[in-house]
Amino acid sequence: MTKTASSVWNECLSFIQDNIKQQAYKTWFEPIKPIKLSGEALTIQVPSKFFYEWLEEHYIKLLRVALVKQLGEDAKLIYDVRMENNYSSSNPHTVKIPSSNRNPITSQGVTVPVDINKRELKNPFIIPGIQKVKIESQLNPNYNFQSFVEGDSNRLARSAGMAVANKPGGTSFNPLLVYGGVGLGKTHIAHAIGVEIKDKYPDKTVLYISSEKFTQQYIDSVKSNSRNDFIHFYQMIDVLIIDDVQFLSGKTGTQDVFFHIFNHLHQNGKQVILTSDKAPVDMQDIEQRLLSRFKWGLSAELQAPDYETRVSILQNKLYRDGVEMPYEIVEYIAKNIKSNVRELEGVLISMIAQASFNRKEFTLALAKQIVDKFVKNTKREVSIDYIQKIVSNYFELDVATLQSKTRKRHIVQARQLAMYFAKRMTKASLASIGSQIGKRDHATVLHACKTVDNLTETDKQFRKYVDDLTKKLTF
Repeated sequence: MTKTASSVWNECLSFIQDNIKQQAYKTWFEPIKPIKLSGEALTIQVPSKFFYEWLEEHYIKLLRVALVKQLGEDAKLIYDVRMENNYSSSNPHTVKIPSSNRNPITSQGVTVPVDINKRELKNPFIIPGIQKVKIESQLNPNYNFQSFVEGDSNRLARSAGMAVANKPGGTSFNPLLVYGGVGLGKTHIAHAIGVEIKDKYPDKTVLYISSEKFTQQYIDSVKSNSRNDFIHFYQMIDVLIIDDVQFLSGKTGTQDVFFHIFNHLHQNGKQVILTSDKAPVDMQDIEQRLLSRFKWGLSAELQAPDYETRVSILQNKLYRDGVEMPYEIVEYIAKNIKSNVRELEGVLISMIAQASFNRKEFTLALAKQIVDKFVKNTKREVSIDYIQKIVSNYFELDVATLQSKTRKRHIVQARQLAMYFAKRMTKASLASIGSQIGKRDHATVLHACKTVDNLTETDKQFRKYVDDLTKKLTF
């Protein structure tokens, strides 16, 4: 017999009715109407956004089991939500929202070894005095692999993340360091790994924390004379995710304590995941012994997404928000916002807000108006070649002389200025800047930047060079 939306939904209802109270069934399941069956995707209509949110929060597991029984492991549920506020028409307006198929992440309990002095192990995440150590994972279930769009720019990081999630601590990607510029998805992928591990291994203790919060907790533990408790707490974690690890630079005490925690976790087969906006080679003021451990596993770079990936990201976001938008508008946004994913989604959110609150249709003119605000606010990124050309012209040199090995003072200063502006105005690594400006190493570039900073403060003439070149490169 051919399956229809009604037949599948009726089978689901008979299963659901046997597993919940009659009153709950009448309130939350009787008003639902089956709309469409397309392959393994069943679309059901619910009366309101609140109704959809309640089902997702309280009955998602039950719905998932019922659907899998009828449609197999790949079953998908899509809600057709009747929206209460509708400006443009007297007909009820609906949006289609896919189910997350995900349970909320629950608290994690851990067994704590009994201390000889009967001292209580303090959990930095809870109020002192609570006896049971419960660790909230601090994960955001919305940041998962299903909502992370794969492309050439992030394939390595995503694949490595999936491998780690399938076998935490059991791959050679330990630690896994994901690095890249702002808004490219470092935090998203870090959460996604944690969320996936909690789905596959509910008994594992996963903890996501920013390096700033980690530092603050360490400072508090030193003040309260409980440094050992702090270390023991972190040594109990199965999967430790630390975001923005570059902020540990210059904090020697925190680096020292993290070194001991890292060693313990690594030696005991626990997984460590780190994110950073710099590659390990470009991190400054981080102890060498810690840097060498950052390089131990896999360092995966996230790059700016290409055009096709940008289109996929926009379409995915629209699908998840239940919004339909003409393809030419999506195409226009993808062509004009190139820097990062956060800005792409920002334009989309602005478009949806304008359409909802100001009762405007989605048009190319509205897209242009919003994109212009974003593009104007984004600094134009100049190339290293362009910087070398401008600096050479300013000092009346040719580029070959600027890149040469000569140690004449005015040429050395010009070269240092080129390196300084390349670090300030491009996303290139120190090693990449050095190799392009006369085949120098990253230490030379670092020295050049410090020299320019010092001379700018002490030498009026040199400060004028910096101001003039800043104007030439900015406008």
